[in-house]
Amino acid sequence: MNNTTLQDYESLRSEITSRRDSLSKRLRQIAIFALDHPTDMALETIAVISKRAEVQPSALIRFAKTFGYIGFSEMQKAFQSRVVERSASYKERVRAVDRNTVNDNTAKQNMSYSLLKQYCNSNILSLEALLDGAIPEDLKTASTLLEQADNIFIMAQRRSYPVATYLNYALNQVECRAHLLDDVGGMLIDKAKAMREKDVLIAITFPPYSADTAEIVALAKEKNSSIIVISDNALNSTSNVADVCIEVHDAEVHSFRSLSATMCVAQTLATSLAFKDENKGD
Repeated sequence: MNNTTLQDYESLRSEITSRRDSLSKRLRQIAIFALDHPTDMALETIAVISKRAEVQPSALIRFAKTFGYIGFSEMQKAFQSRVVERSASYKERVRAVDRNTVNDNTAKQNMSYSLLKQYCNSNILSLEALLDGAIPEDLKTASTLLEQADNIFIMAQRRSYPVATYLNYALNQVECRAHLLDDVGGMLIDKAKAMREKDVLIAITFPPYSADTAEIVALAKEKNSSIIVISDNALNSTSNVADVCIEVHDAEVHSFRSLSATMCVAQTLATSLAFKDENKGD
């Protein structure tokens, strides 16, 4: 098959759908997983995908070749095009909000109100994008890791730091042993060295990515601690070594980035532990 028509996600999805019933049992299993988890197919490694789909990596390669691709990586580009398109669509919607705000007469007369309107509208879009792009399994995995952790270490710097302080507060409120990693007194590395195999590190990082955060993530990997990363890109070097990466795209107004969507994720993780405790009590 000539796969030149299958370079975009919609073409591939349509082809998988039309041929799904004619596939072998194993390939049909992959097809169902691919259609249900397109973001996983776009961003995860073949090892992670094969584990989640409960198939061998060789089966994923065979699946790709069935649809005319040379290998799995080539097919993955079609799924990645979906991620790029959704990101571009989100950015275009943000630009539309900015244009509408500029043309609003009330906003023209009151700069403070204009900024408020831009922040509110942009944050609404970022929260909608978060909900649309959220992967339920990633949230479930992160929640389970936190529930089972002996200690939870939290690392973030610069604009991400307020989220880390909130998580430290919220997790301690639900009786988790949470520890905020900061560099007060130059003790960052010494504090991080306390991480152990049954602990979890939550790392929050956005461009420009913090070198210190990357170093702490690498240290957690050495210590065999579980790693949860909250970031804008599941393909960056810090996210790549994580057990789970929750992707967030916060609103940006005049180069000032909001924290609304990231804070929403933090609240979700902390609150999920509180509800689990209630369910255990029931």
